Order: sequence, then structure tokens, then C-alpha cells
Amino acid sequence: MDSAVKSSLVFRKAVLAAAFAAAATALSFVSFPMGPARCFPFQHTVNVVAGITLGPWWAMGAAFTTSLIRNIAGTGTPFAFPGSMFGALFVGLAAQFLPRGRRLAAAVAEPIGTGIVGAWVSAMMIAPVIGKSIGFTFMASAFLISSIPGAVIGTVLLYTLRNKTDIGDKL
Repeated sequence: MDSAVKSSLVFRKAVLAAAFAAAATALSFVSFPMGPARCFPFQHTVNVVAGITLGPWWAMGAAFTTSLIRNIAGTGTPFAFPGSMFGALFVGLAAQFLPRGRRLAAAVAEPIGTGIVGAWVSAMMIAPVIGKSIGFTFMASAFLISSIPGAVIGTVLLYTLRNKTDIGDKL
């Protein structure tokens, strides 16, 4: 691949990652409190779409950007970082290893990344730093309540768009 094509691809992925971060931030008005965390199902929808279409690192970057913006704006908590980034990463990694035509199944990795790994990081690392005593089971429950519906919505969205856009080439 020559450098012009590679530069164009990187630029397109960066713009799309920024658009996903903007969409997740704009949709963050749909949330509900779960103890010290806030659950944002559309963050997980965006994680699925970004992970499958952009890959793990760009999707994780979009999730990080969304978490950062929400924390700066005062609408997020420190739990937003592990609660979104691991889900995006896991979807992207799963999509890379699945054959074309089966990549929608990568959405199953979102609740695993968020509800297990993100919850563990939140309970064991983030909570003590901010002075909270929160168990893994509580964090896993809170994150799964948000990530499972979000992953389903993302899968339905991609399934609907696959025949109508060039997104279908990635699935």
C-alpha cells in the first residue's frame, strides 16, 4: 500500500472515530444511575459499531475520547473509562479474528469486555483511587445492565445498515 492511500485510510478512520465519539457523547443524555456509576447504553452501541468497522485501537480511542469529554463536562464518572474502553477493545479484537460474514458476532465481546474486565478494573483499581468501596459483583451488574442492551442495539443497527451502505463490506 503506498503512502498516499495509507494516509487517506488513517485520515478516514480518525474522522470516523471522532464522529463515533461525538455520537456517543451526544447520546449520553440517555443514562441512568447505578450507585456511583452512570450507565450509558448508547456508549456500548457505539463500541460495537466502532469496534467492527474501525478495529480495536480506533474504537478504544473513540471510547476514551467520549469518556474524557463526559468527565470534563461533568456528566460522567471515572468509571466511564474502563466501562467503555474494554468493551470497544474486545469487540475490535473479536472482529479481527472472525471471518467476513460473521463479524456481527463480535458484539458478544462488548459485555465481556465491559461487564467483566471493565468491572474488575473499576472495582479493584478505580474505586479505591476515588475513595469508594465497591465490589466486582456490583460493578459487573451495573455495567452489564448497560452493555447488553447497547450491544444488541449496535448489532441490529449494523445488520440493518449492511445492505444499505459500504459498511457491509466490513461485516
